Formats: sequence, structure tokens, C-alpha cells
Amino acid sequence: MMAPVVLSYCLLTLYVGQMVQMTKLSSSVPEDRSFLSFVSARVGGEVTLQCFWEVGAAVRIHWVKQTPEQKPRLISTFYKYDGITSFSPDFNSPRFTLDTEEGKYHLTISDLKISDSASYFCIHHLFKEEFSKSYFVSVKDSSLNIRASVKQPASETIQPGGSVTLNCAVHTGSCDREHSIYCFKKFEESDLQLIYTHVGCRRKPNTNGDICDYNLPLQGLNEFHAVIYYCAIVSCGHIVFGNGTKLYYQDKASSVVLVCSLGGALTFTTILCMLLGFLLHKTKNKNSSNSTGTGLPRS
Repeated sequence: MMAPVVLSYCLLTLYVGQMVQMTKLSSSVPEDRSFLSFVSARVGGEVTLQCFWEVGAAVRIHWVKQTPEQKPRLISTFYKYDGITSFSPDFNSPRFTLDTEEGKYHLTISDLKISDSASYFCIHHLFKEEFSKSYFVSVKDSSLNIRASVKQPASETIQPGGSVTLNCAVHTGSCDREHSIYCFKKFEESDLQLIYTHVGCRRKPNTNGDICDYNLPLQGLNEFHAVIYYCAIVSCGHIVFGNGTKLYYQDKASSVVLVCSLGGALTFTTILCMLLGFLLHKTKNKNSSNSTGTGLPRS
């Protein structure tokens, strides 16, 4: 389970499908690119975001950055055939370097700052834009005291074709800025996939005003919904995760078999108890008869 951790300023856009149009870059993002890898680091540290491309396929490659407050921003562009890499003016700094060896386009960010917390996308362009890799970079500052917290139930049981409502109770802490809520699901050994975003707080009734309540309904359930769901809140530029809710899938056929098996076992146990009781009673009567028959005659 993912323990509640504070990651700085990271979730940012989170719903990749909301990327808007920018120069030479399409606003459409394939749905499967909602899978994002988390990278956590500290202020002053360094991260390397890896991006690989198939030799002989990509003509132009980009790195793009996006934060909640801004539109996507182009970091760099690499043209394969002339081997030229160019940085946009805002990122033309020694802090940003690229490894452009054959098949690579790795971005390294050094001397990390809180402002480097963002979503980063590596995009290959041949006939259309293709998103190769997506990251959330979270730059943590240990000097900040974030008191936000997220509570959610540990587990729920679902059945095929049924529905369930996932609940998240969010304590916003002392931050008085507008909050953003995100929901993810995590498959076995995969990155988190964003499935829901909301800006603002839905105040929970009968509370002191700093607790927000969110419900995410899921319908038409099947075995593919039986994964772990996480809620997260962005509070004062930091993100806090809940422990996650695990959905357990219970097939109706399996339930019927289980009920029938339990019923059969109960019936067998009942018959066995009755048989044992009958044999015990019969044995007792036999012993009583033998004792009477072998008794000494009275004088």
C-alpha cells in the first residue's frame, strides 16, 4: 500500500487528455498515456527522465512540461537528421541537459527547484505526435509543514455488472488556497492511471469547514475493476495520497457455488450429527439391556 506521503507540487495537469494546442504540438493525447511514472526528489537534487525512440522512426522529438497553472510548455526539440538540439528560451539553462545518443533522448534536470515539480512528456513526431513516456516529477522541500490528509476505506467487494461508490474524505489542513482532487487506479506492477480530477472542495456536512468529501461512482463492474484506487489532494503546491481502496471481485457464479457448497456441507454435518446421535442412543440402550440381563437374582 502506498503510505500517505507528501510529494511536492506534482500532480499538475494529471489528465493528459486536457492538453491544449501549442505551436507544432497537437492537443490530443492518447488515452493510454494517462499512465504516468512518479519521480520524487529533493530541492537541490537531480533527476533524469528517460525517453527512448526507435532508430530510423522518429524524425523530431520534444520534451514538454506542464503545471496546473500553465499551458504545456515546450522544453526542447531534437531533429534526428541534422542532430541539432534546441532549447526554448525559458529552459536554455545549464540546469537542463540532454543525452541524445542513438535511440535516446534523456532529459536531466539538476539543482532542482520547487518550480520544477510538473508533468513531463516525451513526444515523438513522425507523421503524427506519439507520446513515448510521461512523468510526474515531485520536488520536495522538507522545510514545509503540510498538514493535509486523505482517508478512504481499505477495501470494497464488487460483483459483475454491479456498481460501487468510492469515498474520499480530505482534510485540507491550514492551506487556504483552492484545492485539486485526483483519483488513480493502479494495476499490478504498473504506473498509476488517472481516472478523475476535480478542482475545489465539496464541504462535508457537520464539519468545521476544512474537510472535503468526494464520491466517485463506478458502474458496469467487471474483474478489470478489481484493482487499488488512490485519492490524492494537491494542497499548497504539495500532493498527499491516501492509503488506497482495494476492490475485490466476486463472481456471481462463484458465489452460487460457494453457497451451494456451504449448504451441502451443512446438510452433511446435520445428517452426520443425527446418525452419531442415533448410534450413541442405540449403544446406550444395548449396554443397559446387557447390564439388566447379567444381574444377580435377588434372594
